Amino acid sequence: MTPEPTRLAYLDAMGLTAWVARYQLPNARETEACDWPEPVPEERPQPGAKGLHALLDDMPASAGGDTSPGATEPAAVADSSSAVQAPAPQAPAGPRKARALLGDIVPDADDGAATAPTAMPAEDEAEEGAEPLRFGCQVACLDGRWLLLVARDEPLGPLHQRLLLNILTAAGVRPSQRPVFDSLAWPLEEGLPVRRPLDEARQGLKAFVAGRARRGWSPQRVLVFGHQEALMQALDPSDATDNGAQPAHSQTLALPLWQGPGLDELLAGGGVGAEAKRRLWAQIGEWQAQWGDGTRGDAGGDGAGDDGARDDSDGA
Repeated sequence: MTPEPTRLAYLDAMGLTAWVARYQLPNARETEACDWPEPVPEERPQPGAKGLHALLDDMPASAGGDTSPGATEPAAVADSSSAVQAPAPQAPAGPRKARALLGDIVPDADDGAATAPTAMPAEDEAEEGAEPLRFGCQVACLDGRWLLLVARDEPLGPLHQRLLLNILTAAGVRPSQRPVFDSLAWPLEEGLPVRRPLDEARQGLKAFVAGRARRGWSPQRVLVFGHQEALMQALDPSDATDNGAQPAHSQTLALPLWQGPGLDELLAGGGVGAEAKRRLWAQIGEWQAQWGDGTRGDAGGDGAGDDGARDDSDGA
């Protein structure tokens, strides 16, 4: 028969709560006395390198070698046996090896080559308890080729979608399907520990786009409507050259980057909307050629460029 402490330990490991009667019922068998000690909750180790340093500091000295008088004779026997058969040199083990990997100490010369370990960025350099980089945008991909980012937290309304399609059509970019937008809000979940806000946001944006490859996304260019400082930091744009020979690039996604006025700014009345539209028309003149020169070589992209050219000639 399984002892009661063992049975309760199994139940606790399976996540089942064991209930014990507080009072003895009439004519009920007496409950067996429980004399095992109550488990003491252990302190949670510190995250990162600090926790590892604490564990290494708490390790007994016997881990690196027993120096007690009782261990002198076994050590002498070990030395005599090693004189007969010398083992091959090994890498530092135990806490010395872990500290060497952390860069705190350099292994002794007799443990290996007398070279300093490669310097690696320590986790302590990261900011503890940092605030995450926050941004929100609507993401779509035109025929899996052009990545659209609209810098706004709320989903696009019918008026915004109609304006965006009119802009693409006027520029000679006619995808075979209407773009379907997904909302991306960073951070994905609140309350998670943050150590490197900017790097984590860039990696998250890169992973989001890479995860859409199963839908056929293979972006060749990034179009950003609107300006959001945190979003642009995550995209990490490089400056374009003065003569325009080298356009701006997103260093995070490694793609050409275009950034223009937001949809709300274009829909604004008065001189604000008119000025935004003038700036937009001056920037989208090359879209038709870029869309037709796509490396995918699909018929929809080429056909869109031909139709756009035919419409322009008819209008002229």
